[in-house]
Amino acid sequence: MDARTLIDTLAVAGRLKDTTRHCYTPGGRHESVAEHSWRITLMAYWISDEFPEANLEKLLKMCLIHDLGEAFTGDIPSFEKTEVNEEREAELLFKWMKSLPEPFATEMMELYREMEERKTLEARIYKALDNMEALISHNESDIQTWLPLEYDLQMTYGNDKVAFSEYLTELRDMIREDSREKIAREA
Repeated sequence: MDARTLIDTLAVAGRLKDTTRHCYTPGGRHESVAEHSWRITLMAYWISDEFPEANLEKLLKMCLIHDLGEAFTGDIPSFEKTEVNEEREAELLFKWMKSLPEPFATEMMELYREMEERKTLEARIYKALDNMEALISHNESDIQTWLPLEYDLQMTYGNDKVAFSEYLTELRDMIREDSREKIAREA
């Protein structure tokens, strides 16, 4: 990628630094999409020993790019996001990706298709981590920032995404237990 294209591409990705998510940080400010993406990428790296058969490079790329569409649409919490929202985000993202030089345009489109289908091990791990990071973030935030529906979501969100893995199921169980303790302590 030539230098000008890299700078222009980073400018689009850099929007995620200012694109806030529904969740709050432990310090009390809204978390950015960039922070979320960074942390699930760290999670993928740090659990890679649990999945030696997974292609770590592919998994890390999935984690890094998974929310780039939100640079165009902003973040819409999963419990509010509609099919129309998802289609619009995909449309804008794919239009932008097509403007990228090769091999990046093709590789990113293939990664997004794989992530959407969730048939490969890497795609299933990425999606589970995406959900688990959100739950961990909620456990770290002030409970006063939780919406009423989030008390139930902390118990159920992502259960289906971790079912393929004993390790991720154990992680989900620990996050749920942390949620129960937080609710009992702070509610």
